[in-house]
Amino acid sequence: MQFNFTFDSSPFKTLISFHKIIKSFEETALSQVDFQAAYAKSLLEEIKKYPELIEGIEKTEDLHQYEPIVKILLADLFPHSLTKNEIKAITIPFYLYTFNHTERLDQILKDAGDHYDFNYRDVSPDTYYILNCCMIISQYYGVKVDAMDTPIFLDIPDKDNIMHHYRVLFNADFMDIVPTERAVELTGEDIIELIDNFSDIALWKSKFPERSWILKGFAIMTLFDATTENAVSSFKSNLLREESAIQLDEIESIFRSIYKINDLRIGLTSFEKVREEFNLRLVEKQLYSHLLYDSTLAECEEMLCHETLEGLLTKNEFLVVPDIDKIPALDPKKAYFIDKLKKQHVKSFIFVPLIQDDKVLGLLEMSSSKVRALNSVNANKLDFILPFIKDKVSKAFSETENQIEAVIQKEYTAIHPSVKWRFQEEAIHYLNNRAFGKDYSLQEIVFENVYPLYGQIDVQGSSESRNQAIKEDLIHQTTDLIALFTKINQTHKLPLFEQKVFDLQRNLATLDLSLSTDTEQVMLDQFTMDVHPILENFRKNNKDSLVLADINAYFDRINLGIGGFYEARRDYDNSITLINKKLVTILDEKQLEAQEYFPHYYERYKTDGIEHNMYIGASIAPDKNFELYYLKNLRLWQLQVMCEMESQFRVLQPELPHQLEVTSLILVFATPISIRFKMDEKQFDIDGSYNVRYEIAKKRIDKAKIKGSTERITQKGKLVIVYSHLYEETEYLGYINLLQHKGLLQDDIEKFDVEDLQGLIGLKAIRVGFKA
Repeated sequence: MQFNFTFDSSPFKTLISFHKIIKSFEETALSQVDFQAAYAKSLLEEIKKYPELIEGIEKTEDLHQYEPIVKILLADLFPHSLTKNEIKAITIPFYLYTFNHTERLDQILKDAGDHYDFNYRDVSPDTYYILNCCMIISQYYGVKVDAMDTPIFLDIPDKDNIMHHYRVLFNADFMDIVPTERAVELTGEDIIELIDNFSDIALWKSKFPERSWILKGFAIMTLFDATTENAVSSFKSNLLREESAIQLDEIESIFRSIYKINDLRIGLTSFEKVREEFNLRLVEKQLYSHLLYDSTLAECEEMLCHETLEGLLTKNEFLVVPDIDKIPALDPKKAYFIDKLKKQHVKSFIFVPLIQDDKVLGLLEMSSSKVRALNSVNANKLDFILPFIKDKVSKAFSETENQIEAVIQKEYTAIHPSVKWRFQEEAIHYLNNRAFGKDYSLQEIVFENVYPLYGQIDVQGSSESRNQAIKEDLIHQTTDLIALFTKINQTHKLPLFEQKVFDLQRNLATLDLSLSTDTEQVMLDQFTMDVHPILENFRKNNKDSLVLADINAYFDRINLGIGGFYEARRDYDNSITLINKKLVTILDEKQLEAQEYFPHYYERYKTDGIEHNMYIGASIAPDKNFELYYLKNLRLWQLQVMCEMESQFRVLQPELPHQLEVTSLILVFATPISIRFKMDEKQFDIDGSYNVRYEIAKKRIDKAKIKGSTERITQKGKLVIVYSHLYEETEYLGYINLLQHKGLLQDDIEKFDVEDLQGLIGLKAIRVGFKA
């Protein structure tokens, strides 16, 4: 088969001529080397019979009759010794009409078959026209045009329908470009305008009308097999697409071009290492997977635990099997794995671990039904493309991470990093089952046998302080209103104004006695619905009144959110906010340090002060070896942080707009408990009836009193540690002695029993003062 294709429109009138090579023979005929001169003379004598070979042939179909003499004429350019290796032919640049092929090119065209439609890749009729114009600018006007360096490719399938990519090179040394009377003479400005407007086909055709130039001669077209390089480039472009999906048919086609294996099968099994186990992760479900083939999700995940796969991922080495029948399968799991591949008609395969930045992404799988089609030699071709595959799968992992986070946020809300792995596992199970089209209910998440630690720094008498602030605001507001109505009544005497003064004075007397639970709301309602409308009406109808400025000043002090004065309460609320912000900052920063000792669950709450819970145990971090000294270390850490928070509070206290005090408490609970994530409440809670005793203790202990006394166990400037057993007392006294030595605690250690509370009997406590 021959190429026989061109575009209809061109700036050239083409004359296929051999005048330049004939001229070279004329020069050789004058040579002093007798045998060369004799050969040239005899050839020139023969060529005289075909003057059209010099004048030029316009119709390509007329070339066939000159084929024997043309072959002789071009023998030096197409040596017979290279005809089976070189891929060459005679043509005109950018045309696809060729002749005088080398044997290798003939074989390539024969293997492609008559059905294949040949085209230069990505060369449109307009591009073809403009490239011809660029050739005129470059060769006739001598101006270099970068477009002439643009790579041109032919994509040709072989007999197995594997696509090969050939770079096309033209040698135009045997061509002349001649203007006709219709040619437009270009100025330098014209050429600059053309170069600046490459895509403007109308402009190019105005400067280079059709068939206004003569292209006389021939060019040598050489094809260079750039299949591997081109396939790698195409593969990279495919993976760098914005859309996340990897197109299997495109990937397999590219791999088959690289490996020249027509039945090459590509697969990907993606998973990650969570703790010390590999968990399946379906980041690209549309990709084929040899491991997932005809398997349930559970079978796939069990297979990932197999030592062959685990060793492959741990060592980060290729698994290359040229002949699957030669693999011994004594291990049942290994036999199951081999049988699975044989069911897919696999005879040779390569499995490649995908690991990036020490993170396991999965396995790239390549297989063929032919023995030794894949082997340790051609496995090295993967070195060119593995980085791109890893980047793509890593990106897909990131997108799946977002899906996992979405499941966690929807079903669990924000989760502490120490236990996030367990929620990720559950989210992965959910997504994997959904990918398989199966219903899956999220399982309850429980951490068993964990040791609890609880601590709090509470604002002492916060309820009384808040009530006192409310009372102050109500007194100030009532006092201002009495003054306003008294002043109004002096200039605008109405019995109603006198009545309002009387009612407000009675309210003021009530405030001096006590503040009940509904006093604030009753008085604010009275102000809003009864008092304020009168003042608003008076302000509207008495714009010249001397009292107007006082009324405006009163309303300026009203907080729109509550409908009353908010000054003493603002000071109180701001003080609580400052305290909480300072204590939380210390606790959260120190927690980062504590997590380095041993991972543990941590949560804290802002109330009138700060409470924090910690749970530590083997189930929180099953990939680490938990020992009791980690618990003791965390207890000592907690004591030190409580000392620091107390110290920082003392620094902050003078700056508070409302003076407050705090008390500090730690609850010791030596028995391991279980915590369960409650889906309805979106938080962890104590699991089991016996463990509820710990939760009750947390809620009631800070209000408890010393047994046989009316004195509360908590006091400002002191740390109280509540416990149940003598060995806990001994342990904490050791910690206290250390902190006394470090100058954090005073020497005034008190020990006492705690009063019996409902469901809590036999608690004891140690109380010790903080060093100022």
